[in-house]
Amino acid sequence: MTLDRAALAATVDHTLLKPEAGAEDVTALVDEGARLGVFSVCVSPTFVAHAREVAAGRLKIATVCGFPSGKHVSEIKAAEAARAVSDGADEVDMVIDVGAARAGLFDDVRADIAAVRAAVPEEHVLKVIIESAALTDDQIVAACQAAEAAGADFVKTSTGFHPTGGASVEAVSLMARTVGGRLGVKASGGIRDLGTALRMVDAGATRLGLSSTAAVLDGYDGVTAAAADTSTY
Repeated sequence: MTLDRAALAATVDHTLLKPEAGAEDVTALVDEGARLGVFSVCVSPTFVAHAREVAAGRLKIATVCGFPSGKHVSEIKAAEAARAVSDGADEVDMVIDVGAARAGLFDDVRADIAAVRAAVPEEHVLKVIIESAALTDDQIVAACQAAEAAGADFVKTSTGFHPTGGASVEAVSLMARTVGGRLGVKASGGIRDLGTALRMVDAGATRLGLSSTAAVLDGYDGVTAAAADTSTY
């Protein structure tokens, strides 16, 4: 699959979730994201209202819920998601209880996601972070199926904070095959160059979570559109 610079940028959630980030960093993130032509910025819940104000309609606002461990009770996740929407979030990326998935408790996983879905209106996007690097292939499939059954819009590989690692081509491909185009697939965690980003898209990612967005897009400098085809990498 061939994507030019603008098309790839339009798949990106330009992300800043560092705990030490301040309001000035979020302002810079929004301004950079608008300049780069990304789809959204993804910020911590405390910065949603600020990002919304700074963005002034230039791009979408995403945030996280139950982040990064997923070990919050469902009612707390739902309340956090509802507050984020009230503050101006267009999209919410929630973390599942990874331990429950590893234990095979997928009814619990589905119920957790459904609780957050009930708090996020249909016109707002709900993405479900399954922490794919911590799961077996069978668990990845079951987690994606639970997300779809609970009404999610996307499944997402990773928080970027888990010690097992971030996105992999193999996990993205498996997730994409499982949801079969009915849900989006977001690859995030460890995507720091153009070749990796394009491989994720070629594997089935429809959204990318990047904190090194400018560096990834700068990979197009001096590269022809034909050379940017993912088959090159």
